[in-house]
Amino acid sequence: MNHRWCAMYEEPYRWVEAVGNRRQYLDEQFKQGSPVVALAYEGGILLVTVSKGTPKLYEIYDRLALGGMGHPTDLEKLRFSLLEMAHVEGFNRSPSDVTGSRLVKYGIAPVIKQAFEEVYKAPFIVRILVAELGQKSEKDALLTINYDGTFEEMTGCAVLAATPAAQTKMTAYLKEQMPETLSLEQALDLALRAWAIGSLAHQQEESDQRVETESSASGVGAAVATIPNVDALREHVRSIAGGRTLECAVLERQAPGTSKYRSLKPADLSRLLPKALQSVVAN
Repeated sequence: MNHRWCAMYEEPYRWVEAVGNRRQYLDEQFKQGSPVVALAYEGGILLVTVSKGTPKLYEIYDRLALGGMGHPTDLEKLRFSLLEMAHVEGFNRSPSDVTGSRLVKYGIAPVIKQAFEEVYKAPFIVRILVAELGQKSEKDALLTINYDGTFEEMTGCAVLAATPAAQTKMTAYLKEQMPETLSLEQALDLALRAWAIGSLAHQQEESDQRVETESSASGVGAAVATIPNVDALREHVRSIAGGRTLECAVLERQAPGTSKYRSLKPADLSRLLPKALQSVVAN
């Protein structure tokens, strides 16, 4: 009997330990992932990322788009689930009832949470961003979902990044640099600079850790990392995106028809990108 009570007493702690180990494992999987940026502009919502070939931006429904980072198979499985939920909801109720908030809160987030907490099964190695275009700009919504099913709802801008620290840096930069209104050209330039901050963040964090260790040993305080200037951020985008695929998509409020999603083609990017990044399209 004592052994039985002991096992019952220890079981919750074993579960907590298993969940902690799972978090460490999942955090490690995202370290080389490409950030995703969603940014509101005067005509709608822009989504940007840089991929290695597998698409990371998708249309979900008329006014809904998805961006993701993580394992392609897991992302595709959850994308299909969102597609199915959205179309069933639209058929059974009405297209206006298909909202990002409903799909996230009552659809995909519980599925991801359950997979994460069932420690004897594989979790989803994904972080997801859902963008919803409103009839008016104040009705736009951006939601992010972490690998444990927790979600946040934001307006104006949202990002996915390898670490919470990188995400914080990207969001702070966007809010600091974002004017009251943005043209699509301005939004694309700003989104790519924010992407560069997220891309550089892991390298910076490793460097900071080394400096902190050395500073602790020498008794000298570590220097505070500064955000690179605009030219340096653009140079990083050019150096990375030149060998990969620059993915950009928009949800356009004034687009004709019911579907507001449009992928930006090379011709669009050539027109929209600043001169310093034109070589990205040329490659």
